[in-house]
Amino acid sequence: MALAERPYGFHFTQLNNDEQENDGTKIFNNLERHLNRAKVKPEVKKNQVLDQFRLIKNRPLLNAFNKNLDKTPLRYFTEYIENYIFDPVVNNNSPEDLLGRFYGEFVSYSGGDGQSLGVVLTPPHITDLFCDLVDLQPDDVVFDPCCGTGGFLIAAMHRMFQAAQSDAQRKHIKQHQIHGIEIREDMFSIATTNMILRGDGQSNLICDDFLSKEAESLQLLGGGVTVGFMNPPYSQAKAKETAHLSELRFILHLLNSVTKGGRAAVIVPVSAMIGKTKDDKIIKHEILKHHTLEGVISLNKNTFYRIGTVPCIAVFTTGESQPKDKLVKFINFEDDGFEVKKHLGLNETERAKDRKQYLLDCWRGNISDVPSKFMVETTIEESDEWLHSFYYYNDELPSGEEFINTVADYLTFEFNMIAHGRGYLFNNSR
Repeated sequence: MALAERPYGFHFTQLNNDEQENDGTKIFNNLERHLNRAKVKPEVKKNQVLDQFRLIKNRPLLNAFNKNLDKTPLRYFTEYIENYIFDPVVNNNSPEDLLGRFYGEFVSYSGGDGQSLGVVLTPPHITDLFCDLVDLQPDDVVFDPCCGTGGFLIAAMHRMFQAAQSDAQRKHIKQHQIHGIEIREDMFSIATTNMILRGDGQSNLICDDFLSKEAESLQLLGGGVTVGFMNPPYSQAKAKETAHLSELRFILHLLNSVTKGGRAAVIVPVSAMIGKTKDDKIIKHEILKHHTLEGVISLNKNTFYRIGTVPCIAVFTTGESQPKDKLVKFINFEDDGFEVKKHLGLNETERAKDRKQYLLDCWRGNISDVPSKFMVETTIEESDEWLHSFYYYNDELPSGEEFINTVADYLTFEFNMIAHGRGYLFNNSR
């Protein structure tokens, strides 16, 4: 944000280890000027963002001259950001949450703070897929109540910009059609920064607890929320005292916060779609009573690489109760064309685009006679496990290799359920 003040006189060469005003103070003052120039409102929001960055003024190691670098670390980082990061984020309107990627990488090396709090940031190929699954349009109003660093909102804004017909429409999208809530102040500040750098000075984000907000009032955001995206906190309902923090609770509250006939997509652990506890069954009943499940897509178990969560995507139509004869799509998209490479993590292969297109063609009904091992269409009950594996019946005898792989997948699944407090599914008291 300080670099965004370049047209108004700031340049990294001004970071010269001045004894009267250290480099951190110079950067902080320019970032504050940029927030004022962007007209960030209300004042409390601006102060929340500034509070997260005050440390750069006060950390001696960041402001002290480093002989190896021949400059202060802050000068080094500022030069690097200007040369390699600033333009892709600001000038190229990148659909990728680069700040979120950095945050996720940082958390992975900082003792697992994010994971212990249920923080699982969404990969960019998933945020992009969400836009396709709900057929996002430039006149939609998008709401993410657990927006993290802003990944879904950035992807949505980029997609809506591509379909917009004029600069006036793009301005309206920025100012009125992108909304988010984030409870953690650090991630809220990153999300706000993300949106400001993309020209959204108004930044319709608030730092608050989504579950404490009335659904009826949230529906009215931007004139009426039509699309909900969410990656809620995971594994927060391991005890009776925290049962109200289950993923299904977040899902129901999101669905209630979108206007009738809207669309919502969520990414959650597969355990959420099993929903066998008494509380889960009640919530699943409420979901089908007031909303419609369109489908559930089981994802690559490495989608959240290094996190140990096996995820799925559930897509809903809001405000319309589930018809008894409704055929719901259950898709096994574990083979998505992304593979883990040593030292690199999850990487896109040359198969990924074709696999995604095949998924979307099946989802949109463009392909007939889809193999049941990929997609099953069936009516559902609230007592069902809303997953492809529950409805799929394989009458082919497995090979020895397939048997071994299936057993390995099951053991991975059982371990994942136990790790997320679902050991009761296996009569396991651990």
